[in-house]
Amino acid sequence: MANYIRFDWAMKRMLRNKANFGVLEGLLTTLLREKITIRHMLESESNQEEEYDKYNRVDMLAENSKGDLILVEVQNNNEFAYFQRMLFGTSKLITEYISRGEGYDKIRKVYSVNIVYFSLGHGTDYVYHGTTEFRGIHDNDILQLSPFQMEKFKETEVCKLFPEYYVLKVNDFNRLAKTPLDEWIYYLNTGNIPDESNAPGLEEARQRLLLDRMTKDELAAYYRHLDNIVILRDNITTERAEGRAEGRAEGEAEGRNKEKKDIARKMKALGIDTATIVGATGLSESDISAL
Repeated sequence: MANYIRFDWAMKRMLRNKANFGVLEGLLTTLLREKITIRHMLESESNQEEEYDKYNRVDMLAENSKGDLILVEVQNNNEFAYFQRMLFGTSKLITEYISRGEGYDKIRKVYSVNIVYFSLGHGTDYVYHGTTEFRGIHDNDILQLSPFQMEKFKETEVCKLFPEYYVLKVNDFNRLAKTPLDEWIYYLNTGNIPDESNAPGLEEARQRLLLDRMTKDELAAYYRHLDNIVILRDNITTERAEGRAEGRAEGEAEGRNKEKKDIARKMKALGIDTATIVGATGLSESDISAL
C-alpha cells in the first residue's frame, strides 16, 4: 500500500492550490451529500502566530459554486471548549461576509466541518451533524418557512438558513469501511487509502498526496510536523498523568490525616492527655484542641 500525506498537512500546503481542489471537493461532496464545486479559497486563520497552534490546528475556508462558505478545521489535541469554538467560527464568518447596510437576507450559508483527533463530548458515533430547528413547546411541531420565504430564499426548511455543523471524530472509527464516507474517515484516521476505495476525491488524493511526490525539503518539513504532533500529544498525556498522580497523592494524604484525627478523637474521649496524643498521631496540639 502506498504512503500518503496526512490530511492536515495537505490542507496547509497543497489543497489550497486550485489544481488540487478535487481532493477537498470529494470529501465535502461525500459528507454533505450534494455535489460541491469549490469556486476559490478565502482567507482563514491558518497563519497562526503561536508555534503550538501551527501544529495543533489548521483550517481552510472555501466558497462553493452557490456562494456558500465552508470552513474545514482539523484539531489535533483536546480542547474542552471546542463546541464554543465552532460557534465562534461560524458567527465570525457570518459577520465578516455581510457588508454594512445589507439586509439580513444577504447572510451567507455557512458549513462548519470539524475533523477532530480527540474525544469530543460523549457519544457512540464517529460522524455528527448539527442543525438549528424551532420546535413548538406545546404542540411539538417544527416551525416552517412561509411560501413567500421559500420562494425568496430558495429553501424549504428553516434549518437550511442557519449554519450546519459536522464533527468527524476520526479516532473513534474502528470498523470496516462500507460506505464512501467510511472510506474517507479511514483515510483521515490512518493516512492510508486502500486500493478498493472509490469515494469521490480519493482517486485525486492517490495521485496528488503521495509522499513520493515531495521534494527532500518538503519531506523534511513534513516529518518535523509529524514529530511536533507526537510531542504535543505526549505533553498532554504527561500533564494528565501527572495531574492524576498529584490528585491521588493529595487524596491519600488527606485520608491519612483523617485517620489520625479519628484516632486522636477516640484517645481524647478516653481522657488521654494531649502530649500523649501528639506523640501517637503526629498531630499538633492546636489540631487536637480543635477536635
